[in-house]
Amino acid sequence: MTDAQAVLAQLPVWGFGLVLLISRSGAAAMMLPGIGEIELPRTVRAGFALALTILLLPVIAPMLPSVPASPLLMFGMVAAEIATGLWLGWLPRLLMQALPVAGQFTASMIGLASVLQPDPALGAQSTALARLFSLAAPVVVFASGLYALPLAALAGSYHLIAPGTLLPVADSVPGAVAAVGETFALALRLAAPFVAVSLLWHCGLGLLARLVPNLQVFAAAMPGQILGGLVLLPLLAGAMLSAWQGELRNALALLPGL
Repeated sequence: MTDAQAVLAQLPVWGFGLVLLISRSGAAAMMLPGIGEIELPRTVRAGFALALTILLLPVIAPMLPSVPASPLLMFGMVAAEIATGLWLGWLPRLLMQALPVAGQFTASMIGLASVLQPDPALGAQSTALARLFSLAAPVVVFASGLYALPLAALAGSYHLIAPGTLLPVADSVPGAVAAVGETFALALRLAAPFVAVSLLWHCGLGLLARLVPNLQVFAAAMPGQILGGLVLLPLLAGAMLSAWQGELRNALALLPGL
């Protein structure tokens, strides 16, 4: 009888700790590379978040705070955990978007930007080539084992940001700004061969238009531009994926918590 009463007395403490853990891990799991893809059903992502919480609970249990007396303080701690989880999931997710954005740049350079395919991540104005790269990104992440780095960072974040406390905004904003800039810089570097060839191509078309004013240069040259881009793409796609994988590995290794 005494043991049953002790267990019943501990249920609110365990329940509150479980809510805190699932708030951070669940928010992060909805955005982590490979695991938080929009194409996955929400039930699968929610099930993974619950399984991750159960695995972390025995390790994080000694660091869990006591149940606050004020309901407002309790909701504030849960909201802080959700914000921390979203931030930890958003950083690697932002780096994942460098490859689809590079595909968007490439499609614009080779003349395929008018071929639109709906993309749940980039929106309805995404090109077919960007959609192809967005599908290739999680495949590379799972095949290379890079998905383990964000998960390790999530587990280690509890040593940096105690459960129930808000992440330090002053330290987080510079990292977020740097991650956004690095994402676009990486996307431009990946698409750099197509950008360079496109600039040379359009410079040549401009000179040809001056020499032959009556010729509709751009309409006549568009099939050749698309064909050249489609020939160049298979030659460079492997190098683009390899370079993106290396940059992603280096960036994920710098995540807080590792």
